[in-house]
Amino acid sequence: MEQMTVTATLRNETGKKFAKAIRASGKIPAVMYDENGKATSITVESNNFNKVWRNITSTTLITLNVDGKDYDAFIRDTEYDIINDEVLHADFLVVSNKKPVTRTFKVQYTGTAAGVLKGGFMVKHIPEIKVKALPKDLPARVVVDVSKINIGDIFCVKDIPLGDKITVLTPADAELISIAPAR
Repeated sequence: MEQMTVTATLRNETGKKFAKAIRASGKIPAVMYDENGKATSITVESNNFNKVWRNITSTTLITLNVDGKDYDAFIRDTEYDIINDEVLHADFLVVSNKKPVTRTFKVQYTGTAAGVLKGGFMVKHIPEIKVKALPKDLPARVVVDVSKINIGDIFCVKDIPLGDKITVLTPADAELISIAPAR
């Protein structure tokens, strides 16, 4: 996946009055936090931000370009107005890629299990897993192909192919799904 970039500028003004003026000019007030929690106020272009924000997950690392200087960052939080369909505020977490982060992933499934095609039922046991890795090594999603699982088979956390750069914190023998026989 290509690296997505959000362009921003530093700002000194804060408060409701300035935030409304920023939004009126087609921009979004935002804050970038470093790993120590230090906050810096910035302004991002609305069109640029929305294009990136609508195409990523919470674990996708983006490039935050602030006045010509690039930072690796996550979009940590957004304030969204559902009536007007616009982002009102955004928070970015800038990371150094030297310290591992812990993230929780909802497990997504693809394919139809062979056991289900034979009349069995797929039982989902745990919906998510917790992993630890450097931000640049985190996957965007955890997707499991279940097409080879038959009746009586159990797919565990240890069976997920994530690679050697990612440490799974969820117990390896925890059951993700199993295929139960028809009653």
